[in-house]
Amino acid sequence: MREKKNHLYVDSQERSILLHSLVELKNQLIQQGRYTDCVDELIFKVVNAPIKRMKIEYV
Repeated sequence: MREKKNHLYVDSQERSILLHSLVELKNQLIQQGRYTDCVDELIFKVVNAPIKRMKIEYV
């Protein structure tokens, strides 16, 4: 059985908040002496994610 893929659509402000939070988490893990591999992968995915233009309709 295939794993279900989830897509997350965020705007530029939400993306910057997400990156800032991940960097803060990485810094906390480094201070605690823990591994940061999983956070590094997430930061890499967020930075290299393709930008998709979407039209938003307000009802």
